[in-house]
Amino acid sequence: MEQIIECLNLTHYYGKRLIYENLSFTVPRGRILGLLGKNGTGKTTTINILSGYLKPRSGECRIFGQNIQTMPPAMRRDIGLLIEGHVQYQFMNITQIERFYASFYPGQWKKEAYYELMKKLKVAPGQRISRMSCGQRSQVALGLILAQDPELLVLDDFSLGLDPGYRRLFVDYLRDYARSEGKTVFLTSHIIQDMERLIDDCIIMDYGKILIQRPVSELLREGRRYTFKVPEDYELPPSEAFYHPSMVRDTLETFSFLPPEEVESKLKAMAVPYTDLRGERVNLEDAFIGLTGKY
Repeated sequence: MEQIIECLNLTHYYGKRLIYENLSFTVPRGRILGLLGKNGTGKTTTINILSGYLKPRSGECRIFGQNIQTMPPAMRRDIGLLIEGHVQYQFMNITQIERFYASFYPGQWKKEAYYELMKKLKVAPGQRISRMSCGQRSQVALGLILAQDPELLVLDDFSLGLDPGYRRLFVDYLRDYARSEGKTVFLTSHIIQDMERLIDDCIIMDYGKILIQRPVSELLREGRRYTFKVPEDYELPPSEAFYHPSMVRDTLETFSFLPPEEVESKLKAMAVPYTDLRGERVNLEDAFIGLTGKY
């Protein structure tokens, strides 16, 4: 499968603070991939490296097989980039800003995609950008990106400022658009419920590393939250099979990709004094907390 994004051994620091070291991942054509991580794990740093705004200390980022740092400007037209959801030129209205951006993409611009989204969001054509809410401005920016008709969309916090109803509307619209047009999407959001509804694959980052990269369907099918009773103040011995065990009174909670029968065998092999073992499937937000910890 053709890889649209290839990040190879990325290492970056801010001053002396290491953000991550030897980070590598790929994104195949036609997939919607969500990057999840707690604040400070390097999500926006990764977006800035993908966009070419930030040069990593070492390693390489390739898009369409080209190093993003040396990619020809004509090729960059196939990358639609949203950072923090805002558009410039706020003195313009909806129609004026569409015409302005259209001039940069002759022969490629699809204004219908822009106006269809504005109609769904009930944004009036004469409404000025300066009089819009933060959420409305972010959706104008997204509409302009859709009209650009890029092969790759890179979206940082794409649902910033939208209320739940409009978030749901836009998530469904973006998902249907990307799949019907065969687009590749790389995005971040702090609202994991949106991600679960939208993305095909996810990367979950911890501080300095990638914990997992796998299809969301596989993550939700195989991941489980397990609870079992143990003596108070008991500490589960370290094991790669169990993520972030935590105690609430006499009940230990942890996350694992092992099926129940293997968890039971593993606990017995570790001589854990447990009773009342229970496992339950989780949603994406619960899986994220299970893999990265609550705090």
